[in-house]
Amino acid sequence: MRQHRGVGTHILTVEDDERIRQAVKLALEEEGWDVTEAGTGESAMDAFTDNPPDVVLIDINLPGMDGFEVCRQLRRESDVPIIMVTARADTHDVVAGLEAGADDYMTKPFAPKELSARIRAMLRRSRNAEQGNMQRVKVGELEISPEEGMVMQGETEVHLTKTEFKLLCELASQPGKVFSREVLLERVWGYDYFGDGRLVDVHIRRLRTKVEPDAASPRYVVTARGLGYKLQP
Repeated sequence: MRQHRGVGTHILTVEDDERIRQAVKLALEEEGWDVTEAGTGESAMDAFTDNPPDVVLIDINLPGMDGFEVCRQLRRESDVPIIMVTARADTHDVVAGLEAGADDYMTKPFAPKELSARIRAMLRRSRNAEQGNMQRVKVGELEISPEEGMVMQGETEVHLTKTEFKLLCELASQPGKVFSREVLLERVWGYDYFGDGRLVDVHIRRLRTKVEPDAASPRYVVTARGLGYKLQP
């Protein structure tokens, strides 16, 4: 895995408004990060291929290929951490961005320090994706190998993003224990999200589509109504 450091970390920012793009670029460069800019979804895909970044920041409202499609295409080939940027905090945009594969979201306007804090939290999560102090966990046909960063469903390897893997490992750390959304936000996202449970709920749904034989009737990642989620032993 690539080692993430404050200096040398590469951020790709995708924003069609040149003034916002320049402001974000300057703010990130002040943090010591290398920044590549893209003004369209198509140029973002080219930039990603030419110089794969450590974190991608994508505005939803792009001309041509919108931010949702950029996110979906990136997810087909990479588990790079993605932050979606939206002009509104309404549920539709946020949930659609997360379901497209984003790990997190931010709402305009945002302070540069808040953006930097989110990126640092993502880099820490990416760096610590392999849960080296955890033992292998087997639940039914589902086998979670934290040290190898691997999940198997029978004989088939399940491909998860770093955030999905971290979330599953947290649940697997104590099978049968109910984890509240607040606890999962703190442990998985590592930042104060002011109780925004949408991050947890959408990632749980995405996780179920990958690890459950039937996502509509989950056997492994189950809901404790009104309390949170658990890995069913």
